[in-house]
Amino acid sequence: MSDGTEGAIAILIPCYNEAATIGLVVTGFARAFPTARVYVYDNNSTDETVENARRAGAIVRREPMQGKGYVIRRMFADIDADVYVMVDGDATYDAQSAVAMVRRLVENGLDLVNGYRCADSGAAYRRGHELGNRLLTMTVSTIFGHRIRDMLSGLKVFSRRFVKSFPCIATGFEIETEMTVHALELAMTIDELPVPYASRIPGSYSKLNTFRDGVRIGRLIFRLVRAERPMILFGTGFLILASVSSLFGLRIYREWRATGLVLRMPTAVLTTGMMLLAFLSAACGIILETVTLGRREAKRMQYLGIASARHDLDAECARPASIYVP
Repeated sequence: MSDGTEGAIAILIPCYNEAATIGLVVTGFARAFPTARVYVYDNNSTDETVENARRAGAIVRREPMQGKGYVIRRMFADIDADVYVMVDGDATYDAQSAVAMVRRLVENGLDLVNGYRCADSGAAYRRGHELGNRLLTMTVSTIFGHRIRDMLSGLKVFSRRFVKSFPCIATGFEIETEMTVHALELAMTIDELPVPYASRIPGSYSKLNTFRDGVRIGRLIFRLVRAERPMILFGTGFLILASVSSLFGLRIYREWRATGLVLRMPTAVLTTGMMLLAFLSAACGIILETVTLGRREAKRMQYLGIASARHDLDAECARPASIYVP
């Protein structure tokens, strides 16, 4: 389903139980982008999120499959626009920061502008969230490239090229990781701007579970490494197996030189098997790296086949928003 909004900016707000804040977010971004359509995709909220979003003027739709990844997959499939502004519905992000991000994306022909969060107080981040974000961002940066400092930010601006070439496999909060890796893998033009990050207002709470979602993000990183950087995974396996095999094999070789006999036959068999597995791992890595290169080239060609758009930003962006009262 397409909305026929090509040539426009679309504001995408995925949310779950954000009745206390969704009105503020909708009116704030509607004022900042007066000609844009504001979409709220509700994910089975049990409070008054849907009613408050409609009252504030948003186009509200529902995604019955639970998980932020499912919501973003639906939004990216449904909405046609030139520029997409995605923001969490918790009223912790400033709409005027998104205006600056859109200007940066359009004026420089970028595909992704990420909002690097600058907390207004220590209370803005829950305990463990900031450390977890840094560790996960550092892991992804080490493997895929040092171009993003705040991978889990809830404020991002995308080009049409990014959105319509993004496969969207993740189902939960790990979706931000998948989007970051997608941009890095295709060598997209990306940038990052510092944005103020406010504390949640009373009555609003984070849906991110530090440990459960951290484990899910870690598993996704492993799968992405296996799919996009197989030589790292299988090459590491080769080094570990070959090193252990060589260590045991050296002892057997010394005994053979001294006595002319292989005194540790089980160890010799184990050493031989481990070395065979090491070279099998290396061969798998080489083959899969070749396959991955072909997949990456195909994705890059699909990405390049999507037109890049331009906008009259003066018509799309305006002044800060008025305050919404539920």
